Amino acid sequence: MESESVTTPFGRRPMSLALLLKQRRGEAIAAGTTRSKWKLFRSVCEARAGLDVTDRALTVLDALLSFHPEDELSSEKGLVVFPSNAQLSLRARGMAPATLRRHLAVLVEAGLISRKDSPNGKRYVRRGREGVIDEAYGFSLAPLLARAGEIEAMAARIAADRQLLRGMKERLTICRRDIAKLISAAIEEAVPGDWGRLSSMFHALLQRIPRAATPENLPPILEELETIRLDIINTLESHEKIQIASTSESQIERHIQNSNPESTSESEPGLKTGREADRHHEPRAGRDSREPGMGGEGPLAIARTNAARLKSFPLGMVLQACPDIVDYGPGGAIASWRDLMMAAVVVRSMLGVSPSAYEQAASVMGQENAATVMACILQRGGSITSAGGYLRDLTRRAEHGEFALGPMLMALLRAKDRFKVLLEKGCQRVNVGKEPGAPPRQNEVR
Repeated sequence: MESESVTTPFGRRPMSLALLLKQRRGEAIAAGTTRSKWKLFRSVCEARAGLDVTDRALTVLDALLSFHPEDELSSEKGLVVFPSNAQLSLRARGMAPATLRRHLAVLVEAGLISRKDSPNGKRYVRRGREGVIDEAYGFSLAPLLARAGEIEAMAARIAADRQLLRGMKERLTICRRDIAKLISAAIEEAVPGDWGRLSSMFHALLQRIPRAATPENLPPILEELETIRLDIINTLESHEKIQIASTSESQIERHIQNSNPESTSESEPGLKTGREADRHHEPRAGRDSREPGMGGEGPLAIARTNAARLKSFPLGMVLQACPDIVDYGPGGAIASWRDLMMAAVVVRSMLGVSPSAYEQAASVMGQENAATVMACILQRGGSITSAGGYLRDLTRRAEHGEFALGPMLMALLRAKDRFKVLLEKGCQRVNVGKEPGAPPRQNEVR
């Protein structure tokens, strides 16, 4: 270990209390402390920002370490190197003498090396008879070894912060891209929402991103951007669920705007008599889209008007008349109109009704009434040979104001009541003459 005596600077360089404290701290090395000088140098390079040294100063430190004969710095061996300015300049990539002196002062100020000046300010070594170094004057690497643990911990912390910052920047980039593209998609698809306000908030947050991002100033902005992205995703998912519940294949709005609906001549023949077919193709008084006084309303406007006249009924009444639809609801239950619409989509696929037939019914009757009609068709499944043709026939009649949902529901309710009365009469007939508490007879209703 080097001598613990204090060395004052040679020449005109002043002495200070800070320099004294750095010298004393540099000499306080725990016994047995060793470090690989090049691994320690890499830690110094990693912790450069925390040590407040420049890259040119690190070049000088690299040159000084190259003059140490061993690959390992040890508290038990000499830590003073004594190269001349000419040799040190060569190993410092030809650095000019004035620049060399300036960066040596930076290393001393940072507490990585200390000066051990000789009486005349020269750097040299005095050896004994056996060639062992008795005294050396030059630059001591003891402060570097004394601060090895501190430097390594600082380097590990800076590396972790850099990795954290890199991950934050990646998340920020992905979040910016997601928000921009999701807002663009929502506007193009005409999804309801205050997209102008969200876009303004998004661009305002982008202006707040600092040029010099750090793990301290970036997380608040990233959190706000992720909140905006989550709100947009929730809005789009809610809209998509509503569309799936009503059509399951596509958005109803696109089919409502289609002025050339699909032909009904598919695998679902319409259930029309000859007179009804003739009446369907005849121009109806007061309904021609070119008739004066109608304001240019076409068949689609008339269909919407007739759909508005189609009365809706309470959900409880629909489920009472059509209890079979409940089994196809989410989780085997129907608690809202939305559940009924989702169940109607399942039933439509099961009964072989084409998506276009159901979408046309929903556009004419309304989503709730179309789902109710599907529930009625399911309830009367045994008496309907072509569910798709029957639905198209009801849709055509609804377009001309000739269909009412109430009679269909009332007929199902009356049929349900008749079945209940017949069942009760059958049970009473079986129980006539039977003693109370007697076991049921063979083939008896239980």
